[in-house]
Amino acid sequence: MKAVILAGGGGTRLWPLSVEESPKQFQKLVSEKTLIEETLDRLSFLDPKDIYIATNKTHKPLVQKICTKVPEENIIIEPALRDTASCIGLAAAIIEKKHPGEVMAVIYADHLIKNKAEFEEKLRIAESLAKEEHTLNIIEVKASEPNTNYGYVKLGALQKKEKDTEIYILDSFKEKPTLEQAETFIKEGNYLWNTGIYVWESSTILHYYKEYKPETYEKLQKIAENFGTQAYENTLESIYPTLEKISIDYAIMENVDPKNVRILKSDLGWSDIGNFETIWAVQGKDAQSNVKRGEVATLDTKNSLIYNDTDKKMAVIGLKDVVIVNTKDGILICDKSQCQRIKELT
Repeated sequence: MKAVILAGGGGTRLWPLSVEESPKQFQKLVSEKTLIEETLDRLSFLDPKDIYIATNKTHKPLVQKICTKVPEENIIIEPALRDTASCIGLAAAIIEKKHPGEVMAVIYADHLIKNKAEFEEKLRIAESLAKEEHTLNIIEVKASEPNTNYGYVKLGALQKKEKDTEIYILDSFKEKPTLEQAETFIKEGNYLWNTGIYVWESSTILHYYKEYKPETYEKLQKIAENFGTQAYENTLESIYPTLEKISIDYAIMENVDPKNVRILKSDLGWSDIGNFETIWAVQGKDAQSNVKRGEVATLDTKNSLIYNDTDKKMAVIGLKDVVIVNTKDGILICDKSQCQRIKELT
């Protein structure tokens, strides 16, 4: 199995910790390691030569600095931001050329997964499904709250159980819902959060690109044909920016017959580190439910995230449910429930 780590995002909702030259996947947000280091750690059961990292040209030096064991030729450069369908398709085309019929897993560099053993087990089961049934497999997690920031999947029939893993046929995808819809999903109990952790054969996913996005497929094939040659970089630079900007969900997954998609129900301890409210939720807290870092003193302050990455002391008095972040790149002060709106400013 090959793993493709997607590490090309901008992380704009986490400004000023995440900035253009060093976005969130290269930041220490939930531990003493960067998110991409955390991702590599949970893939330690793989040989580094079986790990690919997709990023952009600007961040290649950061990837090389942090991910020293991953071969340079396994760093896939995106010359332009063309969303996940282009990025995953390029990785699949390259892997299929180098290792025909290989199973590939799509992993995100900005996810938090606490249960490493469960993660490895589910990847291995999904790998077997991909080889035996040629299905598109997604490792999903229980929706524990009516979160409107995540996409959902509705479970179809239970196909089988392997060990303790329930494997379902997909019913349908549900995009980020309203609060009322999310509450209904939780009440009905047959919806999971869509993590976007995919496992499939490179040849199988490319078959669906050819069927549903033939123009994209042809362009990806032209790029991959030149992989490993002197013509590759020029071909990549000229063709990749012309690819349709669309997510893998819209381009492929929502078009595939649901009977060809398998959902593996899991308990990963998963979170998508997409905003400060999520960081606050997954971190250890003090007696007043505050998450603090750096030179910070608080008085009568509750349920807040306060990061001070400067040498100056910070004092916070009489506030609750706020986010305060102070770095060399800027200062953010906002209501914790409004932190999704940071992108409107950045």
